Amino acid sequence: MNRRPTLLAAATLTAAAVLSLSACGGGDGDSKENDKIAGAGSGDEKRESPSPRVSDDGIERPSIKLPKDVKHVFEGGKTGDPKKDAILADNERRIASLDEAITVDAEEHPALKFYSSGNALLSAADYVQGFYKRGKTFVGTSRYYDREVTFLKDGAAAVTYCEDTSKTYPKDRKTGKVDRSIPESDQDYAFYNTRLEKNEDGVWQTTSVLTTTAAKRCKR
Repeated sequence: MNRRPTLLAAATLTAAAVLSLSACGGGDGDSKENDKIAGAGSGDEKRESPSPRVSDDGIERPSIKLPKDVKHVFEGGKTGDPKKDAILADNERRIASLDEAITVDAEEHPALKFYSSGNALLSAADYVQGFYKRGKTFVGTSRYYDREVTFLKDGAAAVTYCEDTSKTYPKDRKTGKVDRSIPESDQDYAFYNTRLEKNEDGVWQTTSVLTTTAAKRCKR
């Protein structure tokens, strides 16, 4: 058994999944028991962040608040390129918005739809629904690293990164019981290749997600 399913592309989903975001949350990818999630990072600097850093770009953004027992560690600092830094920042916020939708019970999760669109939003909705249907959430720390930005010819950007969820554990939604007995496995490591497009409000939204589970390149 694994801690969390991984974010996977879900081209077969319908708009009904997105509509249900206001009812139970939002998420990203296939909700199989044997998969997992992902994030971002690069370099040697490490930064633990229970919520994404505040924006100073003037964009009115929805707040994202994670439970105290859900944390992110993003390895790496700023790239020195303002455009890349903005893309990575919105990538971080999207990761946080996804985990907020999973771990925080609320009527709506506006941040998820703020940072995701297209197929990425459809798969996100299905992913989060999987947690609610199974009566599960999670606790612990997710690590994101080896994050890189590549500019594409059409004006979009590709962000690739690794995720380590070996320090996260499933939690029963009803009883609050956390299962910490799950041993580390290759399934705790995933590699993500995501596409981001800048919308008219200046937000770099994730529009598609491709995932490699049990990624050997990410285990370190």
